[in-house]
Amino acid sequence: MSHPFRITVLSDTHMPKKAKELPAPLLEDLRHSDLIIHAGDWSKWELYELLSQYAPVEGVAGNVDDEVIIDRLGYHRIVLAEGKRIGIVHGHGQGGTTPSRARKAFHDSEVDCIVFGHSHIPFLENVQGVLMFNPGSATDKRRQPRYSYGRLLIQDGALEARHIFYDQK
Repeated sequence: MSHPFRITVLSDTHMPKKAKELPAPLLEDLRHSDLIIHAGDWSKWELYELLSQYAPVEGVAGNVDDEVIIDRLGYHRIVLAEGKRIGIVHGHGQGGTTPSRARKAFHDSEVDCIVFGHSHIPFLENVQGVLMFNPGSATDKRRQPRYSYGRLLIQDGALEARHIFYDQK
C-alpha cells in the first residue's frame, strides 16, 4: 500500500481581520501536506506566501478578496492531483444554495471533487458521483459550533474527505 497523498483544504480564512495567525492544529497539519487548496476569501496575498512555505498551493479568489488575489488566481480552476480532478470555486453568487452554485460552476467539466467555501459551513456529500466538500473556516466559524478545515486523502486511486474540527483558534 502506498503513502496517501495528503491535501489540506481551507476556505474563508479572512486574514488578518479574523485571525492574525493560523491556528496550531492547522499549522501542524500543514507540515504533513503534499498540497494545500484554498477556496477563497483569503483577504491578503501574504497568506498564500505563508502557505507556500509548507507545500504547493492551489486556490481561487472569493468575494472579499482584493484585486491582487483575483488577478493571480481567478475565481475558478481545476487541479489534477494523483489522477483526481479537483474543481475549486468559492461558491458566492445569486440563486440557489452555496453547494448548488459550486456544482453549477463545473456543470460542463468532468471532476471527481469540488472544493468550495463561502458559507463557512462544513459540507461533505457525494452528489451524482462528485464529492462536494466545503472545509468550513479555520478562523471564522460564524454560527458554527467549532472551527474547521479539511483534509483530502488520495490513496490507491481512492479519494477520501474529512473535516478536522477544533474549539480554539
